[in-house]
Amino acid sequence: MAAITAMERFWTEEPGSRPNRRKIRTRIGELHCSLCTGTIEQALGRLPGVEKVAVSLTHEQALIEFDPDRADPARLIQTLRDLGYTISDPTRLRSFEEEERDLVREARRFVAAVGLSLASLALIARTGSVWGLALVALAFATLTGFVFIVLRPGGRVIASAVATGFAVLTLILFGLRAAGALGGTTPWITALFAIILVFGVARHIQVMAFQAFRRGILNQHVLLEIGAFAGLAGGAIGLTIDQPGYPTASFFAVATMVCTYHIFSEWLSLIVKTRSSQAVKRLLDLQPELARVVRDGAEIEIPASEVRIGDLARIRPGERLPVDGTVIDGRSAIDQALVTGEPLPVEKAVGDAVVGGSINGTGTLLVRVTAIGEDSFLRRVIRQVEDARALKPGVLHLVDRILRVYTPTVLVIAIGALILWLVVPALVSGHPLVNRAVFAALTVLVMGYPCAMGISAPLSIVRGAGEAADRGILMRTGEAFQTFRQVNHVVFDKTGTLTEGKPVLQVIRPVGHHDEASLLGLVAAVEATSEHPLAKALVSAAFDRDLDLPAVAEFQAMPGKGITAWHHGAQLLVGSPAFLRESGIDLSPIEADIQTEQEAGCTVILAAEGAALVGLISLGDRLKPDARKAIDTLRSAGVNVIMLTGDNATAAKKIAAEAGIETVIAEVLPQDKAATIRDLQRNGKVAMVGDGINDAPALMQADVGIAMGNGTDIAIEAADIVIMRPELTLVPLARVISARSYRKMVQNVALAFCFNGIGIPLAATGLINPVWAMIAMAASVTLIFINSLHGHASIFLGAVGGVGASPTKST
Repeated sequence: MAAITAMERFWTEEPGSRPNRRKIRTRIGELHCSLCTGTIEQALGRLPGVEKVAVSLTHEQALIEFDPDRADPARLIQTLRDLGYTISDPTRLRSFEEEERDLVREARRFVAAVGLSLASLALIARTGSVWGLALVALAFATLTGFVFIVLRPGGRVIASAVATGFAVLTLILFGLRAAGALGGTTPWITALFAIILVFGVARHIQVMAFQAFRRGILNQHVLLEIGAFAGLAGGAIGLTIDQPGYPTASFFAVATMVCTYHIFSEWLSLIVKTRSSQAVKRLLDLQPELARVVRDGAEIEIPASEVRIGDLARIRPGERLPVDGTVIDGRSAIDQALVTGEPLPVEKAVGDAVVGGSINGTGTLLVRVTAIGEDSFLRRVIRQVEDARALKPGVLHLVDRILRVYTPTVLVIAIGALILWLVVPALVSGHPLVNRAVFAALTVLVMGYPCAMGISAPLSIVRGAGEAADRGILMRTGEAFQTFRQVNHVVFDKTGTLTEGKPVLQVIRPVGHHDEASLLGLVAAVEATSEHPLAKALVSAAFDRDLDLPAVAEFQAMPGKGITAWHHGAQLLVGSPAFLRESGIDLSPIEADIQTEQEAGCTVILAAEGAALVGLISLGDRLKPDARKAIDTLRSAGVNVIMLTGDNATAAKKIAAEAGIETVIAEVLPQDKAATIRDLQRNGKVAMVGDGINDAPALMQADVGIAMGNGTDIAIEAADIVIMRPELTLVPLARVISARSYRKMVQNVALAFCFNGIGIPLAATGLINPVWAMIAMAASVTLIFINSLHGHASIFLGAVGGVGASPTKST
C-alpha cells in the first residue's frame, strides 16, 4: 500500500468510457519514435484488465483504460518504468529548456558514438582496396560532417575543434595501422571501442531491448541488441581462436556502427517530436495562480486551487478571471478572445456567467464561483485537448506495424542461415563451416536492421516541414502533411478564420437631413472618449475618411447601453436600439433595417439628436480578401468545404455565400465542436481550420488541425499545422505539400525495403563480409538522406541547428 501511495503523483485518474471502467493518464519520457509507442501499447495491452491503450508520441502521454477490479494503476505505471521509460506527473508540463536539454544530451550521445565509430573505421579500413577505402572515406566524411552540424549551435569554434579532433584521431589510427605499428593490438582496441559503446553510451538500448524481449515483444531494440551482441560474439570468437584472416576487428566494428546508426535515428526522431510545443501548458497559463475572495466580510488573496464553490471572487479592471462563476455585482466588458476566439468584448452584468481565463475590462466585478478544478471550463478544454491528441492514430505507427512482422522474420532468417551453414556442411563433409555460419547470421542481422526504415519517415517529416516553412506554413506533427493529402472535408471556423476577426464599418444609414459623412462624424465624436473596441472602430473609420469631428461636450456613459453628450445645445444619444427606445426615440423608420443587420450578425448603433432619430450604423466582421480563392481551390480539388460556427444561422449563411461555401453548421456550442468533427469523420478524413481556444478540442479531434497564425496561442499550439501568414490560400497549398511529402516518404520506405529485400538473401549465403554489410547499411541511410533532402539541405541543417537555442515567442 505504501508503494502505491508513493507513486500516486505519477498519474491522474478519470472516468472510463463505460461504467465500471477507469482511465489513468501519465506522462512518459524517453519516447523517441513511433516504434516506442507500439512497444508500450503491446506491453500494457497484454496485462490483465487493460482494455485500451493510446500513446501520444507528440504529447508524451499514455491514456490507459482498464477494469479496476483486475488491473492496478501502480502496476501499470511500474511496467512503463520497467520498459526503460521515465514517468512523471501529467499535470506538470516540461519547459522548453528541459526539452532542449534532452536534445542536447542525445546529441552528445550521438557525437560520442560517432567518435568511436570513426576510430573503428580507421582500424578496419583495407589499404589495398580502392573501393573499400572510398566507401570508408565517404562514411568518414559523412559522420564528421554530422559532428560539426550537431555541435554548431554551441559555437563554430567548438564544432570545428571537435570535428577536426575526430578527423586527426582517425587519420592517426589509420596511419598507425597501415604502418603496422599497432601489431596485434588492433582487434583489442576495436573490442574496447565496441564495449564502451554497447555497454556504455548505448546502455539504455539494452535495458529497453531486455524488457521488451522478456515480454515477448520483438522490436527494433531487440533486433539491434541481437546484432550488436552477435558482432561482439563474433569478435570474441576471433580473439579466442586467434586464426589468421579471421575478421575479428570487423566484427567489433560492426557492433559499434550498428549502435551508432540507431542512436542517430533515435536522435533525429526526438528532434521531430520535441519541435511540437505543449498546447496544454498554454491552457494552464491562462488561469491565474491567485484569486481574490471575500470571506467573512474581508477580502483576501488565496491560491486559485483553494477557491471553493460558492466563494465570492473580486475581479478588478484588467485582471484575468481565475474562476468560472456568475456576476452578482458590477458591470464590465469581458475580453473572451483567448477563450472563444471572438473579436468583440462581451458586456457582463448581474446574473451573467463568466469564464476563467477571460480578461476583465474597465469595471469591477463580484463573482460567485460556480465551477472549480476539473469541472471548470479551462480544465474541461484541457481534458478534451489531451484526449483528442492521445486518441489520434499516428501515421508513423504504420512503420511499427510492419516491423512487428519484419523483426521476427529477420531473426528467423539469421538463425536459419546459422544452422544451415553449421548443419548441412557437417552432414555432407563432416566439418561445419563455422566462419561462414557466423558471417551469414551476423550479416543478415546487419542487413536486416531497420535503421534505414526507421529514419525514412522522420526525414520525410523534416523535409516536408522545411518546404512548408519556406511558404509560411508551420507543420507541427507527422499527421500534418502525411494525412492532409487524404482529407475529404475541410471545416472552417468563421470568426477570425474566414473573416477579419475585428469590427469594421458595414452600413451607414442616415435619417433626415444628415448624410453618411455627417452621421459618421457625429457618432465618432461622441464615441471618441470611449475605450470600447466598437468605439475605436467608429473613430478609426471617421479618420480613414478624413472627417472633421464636431465639437461635443458633457459626455456621460450609460454602461451596457450607450453614451449621451451635447452638441449645439441639443442632446445627442448614441447607443443600442434598446437604449434609444428607453429614451423615447421613435425607431419605426428603421426597424426593418435594425432586424436585417442584427440577423446578419452585425452590432447596430443608433444616433438621435434631441428627440429625432438621425441614423443607423452597423459594425461587423467581413470576409478576408483571399477567402473565396482558397475555397474555390479546395473545391476544385474535390474537397468538401464546410463552415462551423457558434454564430446564428443567418449571419453564418451570409458569410458562407460570400465565400462560396454551401454547407453551413451554425449555432454550435464550443463544447460540441469536437463532437461535430467526430460525426463528419464517419464519412472521411476531416481537417479543421480555426483560431480560438474554443476550436482547440475540434482541432485536436480532426485528422488534421489547422490554426491561423493570427489566432489565439492556444489554437496555434493545439494544431497540427499553423498558417503563419494571414493568407487563407496557404491552406490548399499545405495540402499540396502534404501530397509531395507523402510521395517522398513512400520513396524512402521503398528504398529501405529494396535494400533489405535484396541484401538479406545475399547475406544469408555467408559470402558477404559483415563490414561490407555495415557499409551497405550506411550507404542505404545516406541514399535515403540524399533522396529526402535533395535540393533542400537547409531543411535538415535548420532543424538540427536549432537544438539548444533560446526559445522564441509564439506568433
